[in-house]
Amino acid sequence: MNPLVQLAQEGAENPLIPPIPELVIGLIAFVIVFGFLAKKLLPNINKVLEERREAIEGGIEKADAAKTEAESVLEQYKAQLAEARHEAARLRQEATEQGTAIIQEMKAEGQRQREEIIAAGHAQIEADRKAAASALRQDVGKLATDLAGKLVGESLEDHARQSRTIDRFLDSLEDGASKAEATR
Repeated sequence: MNPLVQLAQEGAENPLIPPIPELVIGLIAFVIVFGFLAKKLLPNINKVLEERREAIEGGIEKADAAKTEAESVLEQYKAQLAEARHEAARLRQEATEQGTAIIQEMKAEGQRQREEIIAAGHAQIEADRKAAASALRQDVGKLATDLAGKLVGESLEDHARQSRTIDRFLDSLEDGASKAEATR
């Protein structure tokens, strides 16, 4: 016969159902282990889970606070940046205006100095012309007196007479020169 059929006929014992004493001992051991875990391990697990939950919630709150603070700092930075740009534009405008004013002042100062130099040059030229005319007048007078003395044959050493003669001679030369210029 077949061994399986023989086993089925021999006993009514079901292999899936354990014997009662083993079942009771297993159940008592399970309750003891479950009670131990519930009393000792479960509070520790709950405590760790609670700490993690609080840490996560605290981290979220900190992150929200940091985000709010970062947004505030960003707004302040943007305001400072806008203010700095405005200040830079104002400084550029002031520098441009000051540069223009300095250029105008320097042009005016240059013009004034040029006028002074020209006036001083004209005055110097006029003084030099008068000095040259005076020296020339004396030299021409001396030469004319010497020449006249040689022509007349006597010395014309009288200074007063000599000066009058020279002045008349030079005045007549100047009148002739001015008439010649007027006719041109």
